[in-house]
Amino acid sequence: MDLSALTAKVLEFRDQRNWAQFHSLRNLIVSLNLEAGELLELTQWKSDADMAALVASGDAHEALRDECADVLIYLLLIAEQAGIDLEDAAHAKLIKNAAKYPVESSYGSSRKYLAEAGKQR
Repeated sequence: MDLSALTAKVLEFRDQRNWAQFHSLRNLIVSLNLEAGELLELTQWKSDADMAALVASGDAHEALRDECADVLIYLLLIAEQAGIDLEDAAHAKLIKNAAKYPVESSYGSSRKYLAEAGKQR
């Protein structure tokens, strides 16, 4: 299923419940951040090894899966409300990032790009 078909399913779900009235752009962005916080909460006080174990655990993996789905659903609703084609936006952003972080200066580095200086720190 592509993003357009998935968005259509999300909108159908929403509309069957008359929830569009609650889905202003601001409310959707707030809700996305709340769901992202719930995703983040799954990592609280956990090491990288704990997180690897979480992925291998049935119940914990399901919780991770559910929170990822919640984030995606709100992102789809935001994009629909704002008239953003997420596939096009992601492709365009990858092109911008490729120019901003060329392989020869970014390979293996986590340094952040400084736009004003035109270089990485």
